[in-house]
Amino acid sequence: MRSYTEEELQNALNLFKTFARAFKSISEHSIRDSKEHGFNPTEFAVLELLFTKGPQKLQQIGSRLLLVSGNVTYVIDKLEKNEFIYREQDPKDKRSVYAKLTEKGQQYLSEIYPIHAVRIARAFSGLTAEEQEELMKLLKKAGVHSQHLLFR
Repeated sequence: MRSYTEEELQNALNLFKTFARAFKSISEHSIRDSKEHGFNPTEFAVLELLFTKGPQKLQQIGSRLLLVSGNVTYVIDKLEKNEFIYREQDPKDKRSVYAKLTEKGQQYLSEIYPIHAVRIARAFSGLTAEEQEELMKLLKKAGVHSQHLLFR
């Protein structure tokens, strides 16, 4: 393992704190938005995933949203009970089950998602378009490198 100077260590710790505070502050916009529409943040994240990416295998939802499988099952059950989504078995692989938006879910997300997008854009409006692009590149780079280090 590489050794780090005291300055490098302090910079990394300060960066982590700044990143965590910014993430919390910006996330609050999405959390507030989901609650205003009658969902908890996890339910809203599942609906958003299905709305933007289409039907998803139940097993993939958890990994895409960083959820444990028990939470996914609970959220899917609740959204299905409220008729926003339904489960459909893969005809080619009986072990695979997909979550899909119902007509009600699709219609509701079509109404609220544009509002959500504006609120998230507003949360990032302190940065120019170029700064947002650069931040996205840097966060991806940091995330990929960090993930790689976990498997060394």
